[in-house]
Amino acid sequence: MKIDLPWLQPPQDGWQFTVPEVNNVPDLHGDIIDPQLVIFLNGNQFMVTHDLISAFQKEHPEYQRIYCETLPPGILAGQIETGALVMGNLRIAIKPDIFTAGEKRIGQIDREKGWFFRTEPYVRNELGIMVYTGNPCHITGLPDLGREEIRVSMPDPRHEGIGTLIIRAYHGAGGEELADAVMEEKVEQGSTFLTRIHHRETPLRIMKNQSDAGPVWRTEVLFQQRIGNPIGMVEIPPEQNQTGTYVAAALKSAPHRLAAEKFLDFLTGPRGQAVYRDYGFPPL
Repeated sequence: MKIDLPWLQPPQDGWQFTVPEVNNVPDLHGDIIDPQLVIFLNGNQFMVTHDLISAFQKEHPEYQRIYCETLPPGILAGQIETGALVMGNLRIAIKPDIFTAGEKRIGQIDREKGWFFRTEPYVRNELGIMVYTGNPCHITGLPDLGREEIRVSMPDPRHEGIGTLIIRAYHGAGGEELADAVMEEKVEQGSTFLTRIHHRETPLRIMKNQSDAGPVWRTEVLFQQRIGNPIGMVEIPPEQNQTGTYVAAALKSAPHRLAAEKFLDFLTGPRGQAVYRDYGFPPL
């Protein structure tokens, strides 16, 4: 079974030099030289990127050079704050036109920094528990993640907004005792692994038998199943689940302001919404 990244089809119009686990950059997409539009998508949307940009280009053929990053929103915000992203020997100093994140993070940034001239909620998501296909550890719900023998892959709330929602779900499912068990005791013991890019790390860790389960967005489980990876999902009851709303924001410092406006219109319009529906994102 091949489980190396990337899971998406890379561009074909150039010299191919992807070396799994050595030279492989799955969260940087498209044209970084003289782009006409730069989009920073909170990373759990990585699976929609190709179809989303293709649909936008069909609607607006005047925009062919588009660059997109699908990293956690905390990392993207840090990149905007410092002016560059450093990855190995590469330094990327590029200003985004669009930044997307959870509703709470966008609101906080706008209040504290005033970065945006327009914001638009455009999609929502809910939580699920990712497991190996067949659920060999017999996970039945969030309380089982507190079991001593269960190895958990958990998004780090310092970088990823989903982490805060998951902790809230732990409190709803098992109170402070469950939250402390997973996020403190098991982190200290090493049986809870805190990810930096959960949408890449959690399925890999589960398929490589490094973790047994991981709370993620439901759409990430659906995508892994869509491409045939041996991943299953344990549903979280509605009374314990949490819903996240994604918001897209156009930056006041956007180098391509008109393109940013058109992309927000597209994202909230029927063609953009259709792409998200196809990947299992519930409508607002």
